[in-house]
Parts: sequence; structure tokens; C-alpha cells
Amino acid sequence: SIQTLTRIKRKVRLAAGLNNDNHLSAEAMERGWQCLRLFAERLQDIPQPQIRVVATATLRLAVNAGEFIAKAQTILGCPVQVISGEEEARLIYQGVAHTTGGADQRRVVDIGGASTELVTGTGAQTTLLFSLSMCCVTCLDRYFSVRNLAQYHFFAAEKAA
Repeated sequence: SIQTLTRIKRKVRLAAGLNNDNHLSAEAMERGWQCLRLFAERLQDIPQPQIRVVATATLRLAVNAGEFIAKAQTILGCPVQVISGEEEARLIYQGVAHTTGGADQRRVVDIGGASTELVTGTGAQTTLLFSLSMCCVTCLDRYFSVRNLAQYHFFAAEKAA
């Protein structure tokens, strides 16, 4: 059974640190590690077998993800698993189903920094799930970095999608 012990939310914007070659910047990694230090404080009294740490789209893309993950594991004192987009979608759905409860049909959309997950299901069971490399942060930074909404920026973003 899953039980919420505490809620912590921090805006890290890890995906904003990806350049066009999918290299994650030192600044973005430091923001991520700083956030993980806070999480590590909250996790210290929980037995390690009860903890699962997953990394998602940004670290699937980052060519230097290994560097980030190695230090993250040291900070947290437990393994960090890079999961597939489909597993990310499944876990997102499970989180929504757990917090909302009931046997209703659901459509869940999670627009993240480096991917977007689309999931349908009934109760706790998924029926369809997709993970797309369409996103918020990386698309904004790559195609609209100067905040110019000219038509050719939209064409470039659409072509990439």
C-alpha cells in the first residue's frame, strides 16, 4: 500500500539545462542535486527497500546522464533507475488513480519538461498509454527562446514534433 508521508514540491527545470546536443548543463545538474539533498533529509528515516527513485525524460535524453545519476545516488544513498516513457506514463496514472480513488474512467495528461504522457484507464488499471517527446521546457527553449511567436518558430516546433 502507498501512504503519503509528506509533500515536497520544488521547481528544478532540469530539462531547461539540455542544449541542442542533449548535454545537461552543470547549473541544471546542481539545481537537481540541491533538490535531492532536501529529499534525502526527508527520506533518511524510511527503510531503503521501501524507496524507489526514478529518473524520467530529461535523463533519458541527456548524454551525460551518468554523471548526474552517480552523484544523485550518492546524495540519496539508494539507486536511481532511468525508466522508459511507458513506465513513466504508467506510474503517473497510478499516482492519479491512487490520489483520486474510485473505479471511474480517467484520461491523464502530464506535460513535463522533456516529455508528455497520455494515459487512459479505469480505476487503477491503464488501458492505453503513450509517452511523447513533445514537451514544455525543451520546446520553449529550443523554438521560442527569444519569446518571438513568429510563424516560422511554430513551423519548426511542429516539424520537430
